[in-house]
Order: sequence, then C-alpha cells, then structure tokens
Amino acid sequence: MHLVEKIGFIGGGNMAEALIKGLLGAAFPAERIIVSEPAPGRRAQVRERYGVCIADGNSEVVRQCSHIVFAIKPQVCSEVLPEIAPDFDESKMLVSILAGVSTRTLEESLKGNPRVVRAMPNTPVLVGEGVTVLCAGRFASSDDIGTAHRLFETVGKAQVLGESLLDAVTGLSGSGPAYVFTFIEALTDGGVHVGLSREVASALAVQTVLGAARLVQQSAEHTAVLRDRVCSPGGTAIAGIKALEEAGLRIALMNAVEAATVRSRELGKKEGGN
Repeated sequence: MHLVEKIGFIGGGNMAEALIKGLLGAAFPAERIIVSEPAPGRRAQVRERYGVCIADGNSEVVRQCSHIVFAIKPQVCSEVLPEIAPDFDESKMLVSILAGVSTRTLEESLKGNPRVVRAMPNTPVLVGEGVTVLCAGRFASSDDIGTAHRLFETVGKAQVLGESLLDAVTGLSGSGPAYVFTFIEALTDGGVHVGLSREVASALAVQTVLGAARLVQQSAEHTAVLRDRVCSPGGTAIAGIKALEEAGLRIALMNAVEAATVRSRELGKKEGGN
C-alpha cells in the first residue's frame, strides 16, 4: 500500500473506519488518508481517533487522491456519483463497497474508462478478521485488483471472483456472520439448559467456535476428518451429532445460504444494480 500516494474515503462509517484502522496498522501514514463524511460529529470522531485528514467535500477527496474508497449507503449513490464524476478520470481508481451496485452502474456514471473494483466485505472486518470478495470492472487492471487485495488484507482475508458470483458470496460470507451468531446463541442456551450459568455458557460457546474455526483454518484435513476425531464410538459427541442431523441443521444452513442468495438477486434487480 505504500506505493499509493493518497487514499480517500467517501463516507466515514464503520466499514471505512475498519479500513482506516487496518491501513494505520500496516504503517500507512495517517496524513495520506483523506475522509469525507457529512455528519459533523462523525467527522470529528474519525479525525480525533486516527489523525487523518478531513475533506471539505466528496469532490475534494477525488481531486486529491488517486485511490478512492466508496463507502456510502447505496441509497445515496445516485446523489454522490454525479457530484464526483467531473473530477474522476482514468488516473484514479474507485473501490466500491456498496451492496447491490454493480461495476457497470458505477462505470456508466463516471466518464471515460473508469477503473472500478467492487468489494464485498463482511462485518468481522471490524475486528480485523473479515473476508472480502473483490471483482474487477471492465477497465480495472491487474494492478488495481492487487492494490484492492492488499487494502482488504489489512482487515482479514481477500479473494477475487467474478461479479456474477457476488450474490452467492452475499448468501455465504456476507450474511454468514448472522448464522454464526445464531449458532453461538443456541449453544449458549443449550449450556444454560443443562445447568451452566449464562456467563460461563457464553464464554465456552464463543471460544469453542473460535477455536474450531482456527483448527479448520490451520489444518490440512477435511472438516469431516476433524469432526470424526471428536466423535468416539458410543460417545457424547456422536450423540450430539445425531441430534443435529435429526433436527436438520445441515440442510437448514444450506437453505439459509440459498435464501440469502436469492434475496440478494432480488434486491439487485430492484435497485437496478446487477
């Protein structure tokens, strides 16, 4: 990221803040980060917390920066794009984290052959453990994708996929934290049901999920092999697995991913973004 002279953020919300923290953690200088944010209180908060520069408006961010992160709400996209279009040219790169707004929609609102990369991060980027899927617009180069990849690796992992797969990504990793939160909540309630205090049950559930995920991440073995190692013949874990299978946990999760994917496609068509 140090080859980038200045990075600008249009929008200073939670996702922008997570990326700013990631950049600073990767030793990117605060004075080379410029933020435009309409809410005065939020502007002051971001400046005081991170020492970044605050722009007078969105156009100033585009004029000053070669790389711009579009971190606004999708609902105001149609208002902001005409504002920044006059100052956007092919020397600049736009990274958009707007859900449901396609690269083609962004490209058609900017002049020339705009370099656009679309990113779909999930909420664990807020703690540096997110996963972001990137896709390139028609005019983005491999260097542009590489720059975006390095940016989002400051807050977790990043992968590059085709834009046609982003609805499926929404169904899995975009919506996935909600499934995991529900799973942790259910594990906690199960612990309370069998006699643990809620505080103890919650701590055990959270660490169990965290540790199991880390084990999968660091192991070369399939999850089925890791599961079988916990399930001794006639033991407690296999009894629990039997109950989960009878309740349909596996198909319920598959259905959740499918339902969220379908809904993402519906919303994209409604907004005209895909």
